[in-house]
Amino acid sequence: MSTALAPDHVPVMVDRIVELLSPAISQESSILIDATLGAGGHAAVFLEKLPHLKLIGIDRDATASRLATVNLQSKFGLDVMQRFQVLNIPYDQMQTELNKLKIIQVDAVLFDLGVSSMQLDQLERGFSYSKSAPLDMRMDTSSGTTAAELLNSADVRELIRILKVYGEERFATRIANEIVRARTKQKFETTDQLVALIYEMIPAPARRTGGHPAKRTFQALRIAVNNELQILERAIPAAIELLKIGGRLAVLSYHSLEDRIVKQALNEAIGTQPAINLPIALAPAKLKLLTRGIERPSASEIAQNPRAASAKLRAAEILIKDAA
Repeated sequence: MSTALAPDHVPVMVDRIVELLSPAISQESSILIDATLGAGGHAAVFLEKLPHLKLIGIDRDATASRLATVNLQSKFGLDVMQRFQVLNIPYDQMQTELNKLKIIQVDAVLFDLGVSSMQLDQLERGFSYSKSAPLDMRMDTSSGTTAAELLNSADVRELIRILKVYGEERFATRIANEIVRARTKQKFETTDQLVALIYEMIPAPARRTGGHPAKRTFQALRIAVNNELQILERAIPAAIELLKIGGRLAVLSYHSLEDRIVKQALNEAIGTQPAINLPIALAPAKLKLLTRGIERPSASEIAQNPRAASAKLRAAEILIKDAA
């Protein structure tokens, strides 16, 4: 395994994220939660630019946490461990675990959602449809149901739901029915088995547009295996609750399902803005948005890092906290 940040592990929209979060983490005692540590790309930039910063990285993928630690030690030396700590937990558990560490509030939280470059590049994890590998897709390989187990056990209605809801796959019914038929002859074990089936089920004209034919099915299975959307629904409010007044949150999402959850959570947390010329006083907003809708990476960044192409960035700042 590499002991340095590989050139293809490029943190997405990192300059803009640093710009958005820096006002909240400029003090000597500032704490940043990198809720999706991955290989440590964003973390490395923040630790370099802000020598006073304490960064707590969260990742339920123990392999990612180990790689990030090695990468950061390689870049900064062992002294970085005085400013860097890892928690191997799903990020919706951050509030509980940080409270155990006597950390009640933090200054900033960053989410970089979805599958990381590191996970895609480790073919044995089964996240990629580009080469044959075991159909695993678990971010925490120590527990849970693999993608193969899901494909071999779920009934057709559940498979259709997963593909439609999580993958927005318009050929979900055809694919699901064929999965159920095919597994009676041979159980699903590898990614290439599934890719071949999908290729046969999607009509030729549709295969020529919208990227790889297996993209939506692999996304759907990964989300289902890792319970990603339900965890995200809990994690954004938990992060908002952890932030101090003046604390900031930045979220990078990569498909509409994630972004919809983020948008809804932020809107719910905004509360009511005071309005002009109203006869009654309204409660002040709890949160203000720092981005107008979503921000996207520049064309030049996408050219240098194609995996950034679908990124959507939202950010917000805490204005008030509910009374205890």
